[in-house]
Amino acid sequence: MSTLRLGDTAPDFTQDSTAGPIQFHQWAGDSWVVLFSHPADFTPVCTTELGKTAALSGEFAKRNVKPIAVSVDPLDSHGKWVLDINETQNTTVNFPILADADKKVATLYDMIHPNASATATVRSVFIIDPKKVIRTTLTYPASTGRNFDEILRVIDSLQLTDSHKVATPANWKDGDDVVIVPALQDPAEIAQRFPKGYKAVRPYLRLTPQPNR
Repeated sequence: MSTLRLGDTAPDFTQDSTAGPIQFHQWAGDSWVVLFSHPADFTPVCTTELGKTAALSGEFAKRNVKPIAVSVDPLDSHGKWVLDINETQNTTVNFPILADADKKVATLYDMIHPNASATATVRSVFIIDPKKVIRTTLTYPASTGRNFDEILRVIDSLQLTDSHKVATPANWKDGDDVVIVPALQDPAEIAQRFPKGYKAVRPYLRLTPQPNR
């Protein structure tokens, strides 16, 4: 399987999970999806990551995002681990964890990197839009826990730039000024889209207040 790239269709699959069998595209429906892999159950960094995902359930929901985790551990291990996550992280895991013991999903999404581990999935993240298009990929080493604030920030940027002709600058977060895309040059359309006006630092660098605020 070749490496998936931005703009590719996220591969469909059917796999068991802690929420029962999941046919991925059907389960995703018209939501955004954060599909993320973890190396193994009952490991410290993974436990904090899944606990954080559960704690952010409201933030994901208000963005129409469904999180779903995957590792190559079997379903019975996942079930026992969920209880441990809930207890140690003071939360309730309320999203599916795929049991990928046959490595079907890990293979489809190229989540096993032999130079890192021949058997465990790396910390991959796929942000997938409602059209099942892969919009972002992130890969972390096993020793580094993911920054879920950054994952939410990327989703905010993607959703904003899909609906308005803007891009988001370095370190942007929701509420900050954004950049009018260079391709937009018609003054009438600019005035209509950005009634608060803009500051032209350079002809190609035009900053404007976030238009959906």
